[in-house]
Amino acid sequence: MVLGGWLLMWAPASSPTILVAFGLLFGLVLAWQAGLQLHRLWWRPRRLEKALRARGLRGSRYRFLTGDLAEESRRRKEAWARPLPLRCHDIAPRIEPFLHDAVVRDEQHGKPCITWLGPTPEVHVTDPELAKVVMSNKFGHFEKIRFQALSKLLPQGLSYHEGEKWAKHRRILNPAFQLEKLKLMLPVFSACCEELISRWMGAIGSDGSYEVDCWPELKSLTGDVISRTAFGSSYLEGRRIFELQGELFERVMKSVEKIFIPGYMYLPTENNRKMHQINKEIESILRGMTGKRMQAMKEGESTKDDLLGILLESNMRHTEENGQSSQGLTIKDIMEECKLFYFAGADTTSVLLTWTMLLLSMHPEWQDRARKEILGLFGKNKPE
Repeated sequence: MVLGGWLLMWAPASSPTILVAFGLLFGLVLAWQAGLQLHRLWWRPRRLEKALRARGLRGSRYRFLTGDLAEESRRRKEAWARPLPLRCHDIAPRIEPFLHDAVVRDEQHGKPCITWLGPTPEVHVTDPELAKVVMSNKFGHFEKIRFQALSKLLPQGLSYHEGEKWAKHRRILNPAFQLEKLKLMLPVFSACCEELISRWMGAIGSDGSYEVDCWPELKSLTGDVISRTAFGSSYLEGRRIFELQGELFERVMKSVEKIFIPGYMYLPTENNRKMHQINKEIESILRGMTGKRMQAMKEGESTKDDLLGILLESNMRHTEENGQSSQGLTIKDIMEECKLFYFAGADTTSVLLTWTMLLLSMHPEWQDRARKEILGLFGKNKPE
């Protein structure tokens, strides 16, 4: 407003000079931004590619802007268009055909291979000893990939952090995943499974059979389990978060090939607006639940044995031991860890359960052995 008023005041006398100066300034800013993007999208990837190839690494060549994303998408669609033979367990070429072919091809040369995630090179390590060196490295040479355009939409929990911040988050989160705490969640697992099985049993027809699409049913099951173990009595709100994060992830995946276009994620497209709207709703629900639980704890209410309760208790204890509020997690940090818990645990578990049921259906003798083992351990009692 101050600049606008100044321009209006002086425009009659010197508007040509002001316009020229403004044009020059705008041109300089534009050129600077263009230089930055050219460096990020062309010069830097080409320099890195040259350096990696000088080390003897092979793989795909960099394609401007998108790298291998378009080719990966094309190959995946081709693979998924063909059904997998019923008793075939060779799933890698179907799930990630592009990456599978690249790794197999370059394993023959005894070197890791290169692929491109947009302008970022990925070096795929398959040698166990070399992987051990990478995973145990303490010097910070191996950094996690960052996508600034998506960082506000995807969970920024433990898997996102590095260095001291990662160590602090891990210390505070660790109590939530100790065996004794996990045992307390077993009744929730049992109750959710019983509800699912009872519903299936009730749907059996007069002919003694019932056809069910397992994957959506098991997705619903894992959503129920995560919602109850994460938020306890706030289960319905947790369920809503689960549904919203599922939709958000699908929309993010649709945009993944376009995120490297400078400024694309800030365009007011329908998908971009919807993604930010969903994220705001998720954070609003989480902030409300976290605030209520923290207030209840301050008023002396006993800590609940769900993820949020254990996390808040551990955070409070960590803060008291260090004597500074800055040493603990913020409400935002806690929200991000809860989001990550959903993000990491839902589809992974439901897909694994679906695949397990498929294999048991294909191999009835495996069913017999599994059933015998379970009955031998628990008899007709609930698992404990």
